[in-house]
Amino acid sequence: MASKPVKYYVVDAFTESAFKGNPAAVCLLEEDKDDDWLQAVAAEFNISETCFLTRIDGTSNPRFGLRWFTPVVEVNLCGHATLAAAHILFSSGLVKTNVIEFVTLSGILTVKKIPAVDATNGTNLQKSEAKDGFYIELDFPADHIIESNFDGTARISGALNGAPIIDIKSTQNSEDFLVELASREDVIAVQPQLDAMVKFPGRGVIVSAIAPPESGFDFYSRFFCPKFGVDEDPVCGTAHCALASYWSKKLGKCDFIANQASPRGGILHIHLDEENQRVFLRGKAVTVMEGCVLV
Repeated sequence: MASKPVKYYVVDAFTESAFKGNPAAVCLLEEDKDDDWLQAVAAEFNISETCFLTRIDGTSNPRFGLRWFTPVVEVNLCGHATLAAAHILFSSGLVKTNVIEFVTLSGILTVKKIPAVDATNGTNLQKSEAKDGFYIELDFPADHIIESNFDGTARISGALNGAPIIDIKSTQNSEDFLVELASREDVIAVQPQLDAMVKFPGRGVIVSAIAPPESGFDFYSRFFCPKFGVDEDPVCGTAHCALASYWSKKLGKCDFIANQASPRGGILHIHLDEENQRVFLRGKAVTVMEGCVLV
């Protein structure tokens, strides 16, 4: 029996403009597929993340199984592909409520649809950005900042082509290096030595710097993850679960507007719930393609 075609969408997440933000492929599964097939499809799309949705019946809120794959490996948590998946479910009418639950390798994740007209009341949102459509809010676990036990400051500096380093920490959950640089310009100017980064322990390298007051943002960042087949992740939600923790202590606040300064760029509105150790990531998305996987 021939395989039933699998409907897919490509969505640009954490942006209001097509071909900006971070692209994710969202595949709607109506039958089980083995892991080799899932990984092969992700490799075929060859973008930072491909995710797969499977409806789960019999729950009060709409619930879906959700798995995320880079071109080379399955990952435990992904922010932008979760936002992309929720965007498709909300915008296509596949769910009729404003809340979705995703069953994932990181537990049950709750996502909310927030009309843009309401979102302007948030302390961390710019009214000029809430022109139409809706925001999607992800409820993710905070990632704790810990001291780095990697005795390789010179190697990290070399991998960042000698960028001026203020501090180096590690993230507990994602096992990234978080490197604070001196300025926004230094973050933008980084030309990473990816061959060197692949040899580092952990997942990847986050670089970040405080934003100048006139920018309208709180901090800038970029994220490099060549070990997982993603040389530079255009906008990384999970990295911001750590960045929220880091900059909360530095700036003494819990609400942020963050700019990921990759070539595609992206904006995240963030709230850190310190008491419950949750990070709420809010953003928009744009559907740019749709079709079917035929094999």
